[in-house]
Formats: sequence, C-alpha cells, structure tokens
Amino acid sequence: MKTLKFLGLTLIMVISANSLYAQDNETQSLNEGSINDQFEFILRKSGNFKGTTGQQYEAVNRSMFLTLQAHTIDSLKTLQSKLDNSNSTIQTQQKEIDDLKSNLDTTQSTLDATNLEKNNMSLLGLAMSKTSYNILMWSIIAGLLTLLLIFIYKFKSSNAITKASKKTLAETEEEFEEHRRSALEREQKVRRQLQDELNKQKGVN
Repeated sequence: MKTLKFLGLTLIMVISANSLYAQDNETQSLNEGSINDQFEFILRKSGNFKGTTGQQYEAVNRSMFLTLQAHTIDSLKTLQSKLDNSNSTIQTQQKEIDDLKSNLDTTQSTLDATNLEKNNMSLLGLAMSKTSYNILMWSIIAGLLTLLLIFIYKFKSSNAITKASKKTLAETEEEFEEHRRSALEREQKVRRQLQDELNKQKGVN
C-alpha cells in the first residue's frame, strides 16, 4: 500500500512539474519573438477537430489567445505611435522644406532686385539700363570733346586773325607815321621856301 501511494504521489508530482514546465515554456514562447512567431506557436499548440460538415477547425487555448491578442494590440499601438512620430517628423521636415523654399524665393527675389539695380542707373530721376547709361554718358563726353575741339579751332583762328589785324594795324600806323613825317617835311620845306621868298621881297624893296 505504501509503495502504491508513493508511486501515485510521484506520478502526480511529475505530471504537475511537466504541466508547470509546459506552461512556463508557453509563457516564454508567447512573450518572445515576433507576432508571426507567436501565431505559429499557437497553431502548433492548438488542437484539430472536424465540424459536422467535415471542415477542419483549430481549437485554441483561450488564455494563449488573449495573451496573443494583448501582444498584437501592444504591437499595433507601438506601430501606430511610430507612425504618428514618423508623420510628425515628416510634417516638421515638410515645414522646414517650405521655410527653406520661402527663404530661397526671398533670397532669389533680393538677388534679382540687386542685379536689376546693379544693371540699371538713375540719371535725373530717370531709371535706365547700364548699357543705355554708358551710351548716354559717352555721347555726352564725345559731344563735349567736339565742342572743345571747335572752341580750340575757333580760338586759334581768332588768335591768328587778331595777330594779322595787329600786324596790319602796326603796318598802317607805320605807313601813317611815315606819311606824317613826309608831310611835315614837305610843310617845313614849303615854309622855308615861302620865308625865303618873303625875305627876297623885303630885300628888293
């Protein structure tokens, strides 16, 4: 009797230990690996039976199913959180891209305005291109140079005329002086002759 009791107790302990070991392995298997691995594990642990129509069914342990359901929900929540974070990151990056595009457009507009201002000049309040400004300036310079050359030419011509006039005047004055001396000499000669005649007339009387 004692031997039978001992064998019975031993058998119960072995079965309990195997049951606990199996439950521990099941818990470890459900808590490890991917969701797909956990599904595969449940399928291996499920029992097969046929329905009344002869269709094959799988009998799944409820606690294992609930554990897998909780893990699946947690995985979905984690995935959703990562997706939300990714969307937030994408939105932030998109905003940064939009800001960069806006800054680039502003910079381009400023650069265009600077180039336009650089290539355009203002004269008497009138805006004109740099090429037109240069043409106008060189035209003014050319006109002023032409006027200067004309002035120099006229000045030289006037100076030559003035010199010629002075020379002619000097020659005329010299001729006039010569004529005046000649006339004075003739006048003096005539006076002397007249005086001589007067003296002769007095001597006759």
